[in-house]
Amino acid sequence: MAVLIARRIGIAVLTLLLVSAAVFSITSILPGDAAQAALGQSATPEMVAALRAQMGLDQPAYLRYLHWLGGLLTGNPGQSLANNTPVADLISMRLPKSLLLAGTAAAVSVPVALTIGILTAMYRGSRLDRLLSLATLGMIAVPEFLVATVAVLIFAVKLHWLSALSYVPETPGIGPFVRAYAMPVLTLSFVIIAQMARMTRAAVVDQLSQPYVEMAILKGASPARIVLRHALPNAAGPIVNAVALSLSYLLGGAIIVETIFNYPGIASLMVDAVTNRDMPLLQACAMIFCCAYLILVLLADVFAIVSSPKLRRR
Repeated sequence: MAVLIARRIGIAVLTLLLVSAAVFSITSILPGDAAQAALGQSATPEMVAALRAQMGLDQPAYLRYLHWLGGLLTGNPGQSLANNTPVADLISMRLPKSLLLAGTAAAVSVPVALTIGILTAMYRGSRLDRLLSLATLGMIAVPEFLVATVAVLIFAVKLHWLSALSYVPETPGIGPFVRAYAMPVLTLSFVIIAQMARMTRAAVVDQLSQPYVEMAILKGASPARIVLRHALPNAAGPIVNAVALSLSYLLGGAIIVETIFNYPGIASLMVDAVTNRDMPLLQACAMIFCCAYLILVLLADVFAIVSSPKLRRR
């Protein structure tokens, strides 16, 4: 088991290294010039060339990549080209807010999705199963920006219950927190709940077709006992993978949600970096999203190894 876990960690580190090269290459070939954007259209070519040399943009690509990678490993991803501020300082101000938003969405979506998935598996083929399956399928088909737009029109414009722009409440309390995070969390959880519920249902239904479930039925066990005591523990590995893959969807959805609701998180910081041609900031934000995704997948793999005797023996 230790060898399998070490191998997964090694694959994750190698993947992250390849991702860093891809992120640096893609951002380097994007159109535009940071020096030209900083100086404006009235700058002379000599001024642009001097600023490019000062920023290190005149060096070969592989030297810039090695310097940037070394800075990432030491916790210094460089200086922001837009305002000459350390990228680490900019990220440290925004990252906790994004983690709070993602954690709140996960705390809401995971229990709801698991409950829906287990109920539909327990009563598969019933009207409840068909109704919830149809509802989750429709939820998956709706994009986040449409959910956010409808939520703003209903709760902010029509009912005046919530603010159209999200913010981090300064005063503690459940009421201000709910008003500030209700619509962003609703938008993020909408698709995640549907995806997680469908994958949970598939994992539990697969276990319900195993021979040990037939033996439990012959012994007179109730459907709830069969699912909760027999099928659910054996489906823990696939369910954790489903949760990890669904939560990784938060990374892409956060970009849309933070932009629409003007939430001061790291995703909106990444969008600003693209607008300002701020490559060090853009690269650091992209690597944070990639690291978060790989960590979720790695944790799911490790849990699957630990919880599965078959994988441990293999």
